[in-house]
Amino acid sequence: MLKKLKSAERLFLLIKKQFPFNVSSVSKGKIFSEVQRLINDDPESWLNVISIWKNLLELDAKKEKLSQRDANPQKIKMGKNDTIIGKKLKIEQMQETEENRECQLEKQTEETLEQGDSLTKREKLQEDFPNDVAKAADTHNENNLTFRVSCRCSGAIAKTFTAQEIGRIVGIALMKQFGWKADLRNPNLEIFIHLSDIYSVVGIPVFRVPLASRDYIRTTGLRSTIAWAMASVAEIKAGMFVLDPMCGFGTILLEAAKEWPDVYYVGADVSASQLLGAYDNLTAAGLKDKIELLKVSVIELPLPSESVDVIISDIPFGKKFKLGKDIRSILQEMERVLHVGGTVVLLLSEAHHRHLKDCEGSSIPVNPKGSHTDELGIEKCLSPEENPGISKTVSSSLESSNQECLDKMPPFGSLVPMECYKVSLGKTDAFIYKYKKSHASGL
Repeated sequence: MLKKLKSAERLFLLIKKQFPFNVSSVSKGKIFSEVQRLINDDPESWLNVISIWKNLLELDAKKEKLSQRDANPQKIKMGKNDTIIGKKLKIEQMQETEENRECQLEKQTEETLEQGDSLTKREKLQEDFPNDVAKAADTHNENNLTFRVSCRCSGAIAKTFTAQEIGRIVGIALMKQFGWKADLRNPNLEIFIHLSDIYSVVGIPVFRVPLASRDYIRTTGLRSTIAWAMASVAEIKAGMFVLDPMCGFGTILLEAAKEWPDVYYVGADVSASQLLGAYDNLTAAGLKDKIELLKVSVIELPLPSESVDVIISDIPFGKKFKLGKDIRSILQEMERVLHVGGTVVLLLSEAHHRHLKDCEGSSIPVNPKGSHTDELGIEKCLSPEENPGISKTVSSSLESSNQECLDKMPPFGSLVPMECYKVSLGKTDAFIYKYKKSHASGL
């Protein structure tokens, strides 16, 4: 069930969560001691989570073995003669085993008569030995557990400390507290720590491979979790016409078609190599009959005006493609083919955001009630259980930041911004913008 989550990057077993560190009013040494307290104040909680983590690994390994066995059943077909020969061989093996067992019993009897009481002592030691070995093995494994610390700092704390500094402090504390050994290349265990302006959280990744790595995607383009999130915002319904006019490798359409299959999907791109990668992905996912691909320019779409229900697109960030102010002509063409009441969901960089602000907007007011943050669960950030009031603080801060994004983004012609979500793409940040077409464009 956890592996089927579509918009989660990674899942963690939570060890600690608390208020953010106040870096403005205390010294650097004080912050380091506070970070160490995440480990030293409650080592029992760490060991409990480690135990759960081990159980999950064992369950996952058992399930994989069962699935492999079910996927490759061994079918043995034997004729009558082969069955008879097999039975004879089995009888002969049983007879040999029985003879060996009798010989062993005779030897054991002789040894018992000769050694007397010394055998009783040996049997007792042998009975106790397996338990001692198991205990020693458990202790040995616990002490020799190797680990790596992955740290992410954002907000105010990132301006004061590097992730390497925090990771080093946490690593030293773990080695002193539990006797574990650091291994950066191939550890048994990964410890994740995230320090932000909203919370301080420590956990263990449930899976080594991020959930964003989909089995059905051969060539990776846009991160699949972001693609799924964009499709989920778009209000896709059965029978709709959904278009991605700059589809690239087709990740958005793939994620949408997997979740909402009874829809007409079209992907367009001007690059033949991108479309080839998209076709490979569609074939691997078994969706090549569900999604149509067109080699056309985004500013010259061969579609009638107001013929599309939903447009979802990742606007290129300029690393391979230099759009500049071309984003205006792109939006105009999207506006033309979208019918009134239709939805546009775009992934925009901060540079795109600035370009759109420079564009002339209409005087249509933004409806602040158009936001549906509750549906996406954005306000449900991690917050300390001991103070439920912080969830309200996190919720209001996120809602205000989303509203601030909307206020800064004016309408573009008939396209009115409805929702805005800031997302992380690793080293860069971006915005998911949702627009609604409010009236005929007149083009």
